[in-house]
Amino acid sequence: MPPSIRLAAALLVLALPACTFVKMAPGAQQVKVLSVAPSGCEKRGEVAVSITHKVGFYERNPTQVRDELETLARNEAPGLGANTISPQDMPHEGSQRWAMWRCN
Repeated sequence: MPPSIRLAAALLVLALPACTFVKMAPGAQQVKVLSVAPSGCEKRGEVAVSITHKVGFYERNPTQVRDELETLARNEAPGLGANTISPQDMPHEGSQRWAMWRCN
């Protein structure tokens, strides 16, 4: 492989930690995130979200992966009529389940 291609590949791998792959959808910014299931709220459903957590041998930053999973879940909430979300489990290999809630 030519040295210029190796250099380009190395720079791409080094730049990956700075990348954010998930953008906040309209309406998702108002969705509250709770660490536990709320009381007195109507359950609107559940979603499973996933994101690339590993590129080849490179593991992405776990905090960034967790934040992007939360953003994906928040993006899903308005479509289910939910205004609050809570995780059902911990992130695992780039996937996580979330409960969707409608709270007054």
